Amino acid sequence: MTMFPAMSLNQLASDLKAAVLFCTRLPIPHVAAITGADVARAAWAFPVAGAIVGAIAAGVYWLAGVAGLPPWPAAALAVAAMLVVTGCLHEDGLADVADAFGGHTRERRLEIMRDSRIGTYGACALSMSLLLRTAALASIAAPAVVAPVLVAAHMAARAGMPLFMWLVPPARADGLSVGVGPPSPESTMAAMLLGVIALLLGLGPAAGICAIALMAGGLAALAWLCIRQIGGQTGDVLGAVEQFGEIVILLVAAACLNR
Repeated sequence: MTMFPAMSLNQLASDLKAAVLFCTRLPIPHVAAITGADVARAAWAFPVAGAIVGAIAAGVYWLAGVAGLPPWPAAALAVAAMLVVTGCLHEDGLADVADAFGGHTRERRLEIMRDSRIGTYGACALSMSLLLRTAALASIAAPAVVAPVLVAAHMAARAGMPLFMWLVPPARADGLSVGVGPPSPESTMAAMLLGVIALLLGLGPAAGICAIALMAGGLAALAWLCIRQIGGQTGDVLGAVEQFGEIVILLVAAACLNR
């Protein structure tokens, strides 16, 4: 078994396009609609799509600094750029999961996750996500440090999604998770490898290992909670997985690099 799935250059390009279309709202010209099979095959490239999101947010942060803005407004603009680029896809998942897990039965929880309205738990979770990410970036402050941290955070946070899809069964008989299906072991391991490399390079060995350990423990706890609450994972859960990873990595970076 190879770490990276064997593919041609055309397949490589197709996977990269599918990953960008799935993880962002960036326009990709002359691309046909992607299927669930396309997304599962392209799971290894989720961190690459994350690198694009992180690079755009880092560019916004740098431009805000050039314009003379202090770290807090610059960080808020960088987070806003992430929301625009991704279409709030992962934030929506986080809010739905927070609302749903307050339900009393499995059926009611799954029903809440399909409701487009946001409740109190969802609003609080979303507010905390925005606040923690903005505060972490503002505390790091230096654009030269923020840039690699942002790229690493978005790469590693999306590297956890294929692993979750592979390990945790779908909670429903229909929906995004069933339509996509689990990625291959090779694709899952390739995504994880890209995420680990990004953390070690972007945060440094010590902070990177700390972030990896915290993410591993947190994802294991989230997997247990999802299986207990709804019997598996959904597309909304995958959004929450990304948000959890992003927040953890940015907080670790703020704690370890702001010295």
